[in-house]
Amino acid sequence: MALTDVRVAHTEEPKHAPPKRPKFWLHRFDTKTFPYLMVAPFFVLFAIFGLFPLLFNAVVSLRHWHLIDKEKNGWVGLDNFTKLASDTDFWDALVNTFGIFILSTVPQLLIALMIANVLNRKLRGATFWRIGILLPYVTPVAASSLVFAVFFSRDNGLANWFLSLVGFGQEQPLDWRAGTWSSWIAIAVMVNWKWIGYNALLYLSAMQAIPKDVYEAAAVDGASPWRQLWKITVPMIQPVVLFTVILSTIGGLQLFTEPMLFDENPAQANGGYDHQWRTIAQLIYRVGWSDLNLGYAAAMSWALFLIILIVAGINALATRRLGGGK
Repeated sequence: MALTDVRVAHTEEPKHAPPKRPKFWLHRFDTKTFPYLMVAPFFVLFAIFGLFPLLFNAVVSLRHWHLIDKEKNGWVGLDNFTKLASDTDFWDALVNTFGIFILSTVPQLLIALMIANVLNRKLRGATFWRIGILLPYVTPVAASSLVFAVFFSRDNGLANWFLSLVGFGQEQPLDWRAGTWSSWIAIAVMVNWKWIGYNALLYLSAMQAIPKDVYEAAAVDGASPWRQLWKITVPMIQPVVLFTVILSTIGGLQLFTEPMLFDENPAQANGGYDHQWRTIAQLIYRVGWSDLNLGYAAAMSWALFLIILIVAGINALATRRLGGGK
């Protein structure tokens, strides 16, 4: 009887049955459909606020579109782009844009790399220094630009005071807004002050991922810190360097706020009395919202878009070659 009772006990079903498997359609929704629903809002917003304005701007660039004089409106095809080829204002603005871009981007990335290399070492109060270099980035660009506009003023500016300490401009203060190179340098300083810390922290985050054993082995082989920077650090953080180069290219060629607020009369978007620092973005603003010629302004913006693509591609290729990539 005892053996029979044991067999019967083994054949009885458990009181708590295991949970049933989820339905197939619910499992498929969770693994196949739900990820697309999570990323869909980005693409919807990009289509509304990014792709549609871009395509609509392309349509506008093929028209004469005047906000006040409706009789000037109509399709013109590629006439707006043909006009750009002989527009001296556009080419002068392009030269100014590239001049400020070179003076700001190249020193900006090099100084950011040096600062990141210093912060990557063991320092007292490392967190304080890392937060400190990011403070210019979180400062509103309008506020910092207005401060630098006063800093580079001709009569009472601190920039001329610093130059006077080394014996420059004691008799005649430098008018930073009067000359082409001086205005380019002033605007480049404004841009570098804001973005050096941001790029330095990007480089620092990439440097933190490099194994310390690599540097120890290089030090044993006799490599100096300078050689370690260019032969080990830079090649190993090449993706981040490439990212900052492309990001700086896009931002530098679209420069607008700093040169706009550097002008004593920003509403006119003149870029100086002789347009000596007027960028393409400023010219687009003036043509579109001062002259009210939206069709021609749209053509300029598309020309700037193509220029940015070409320059960003060249910079990306050059960065990969210098970093040893393919």
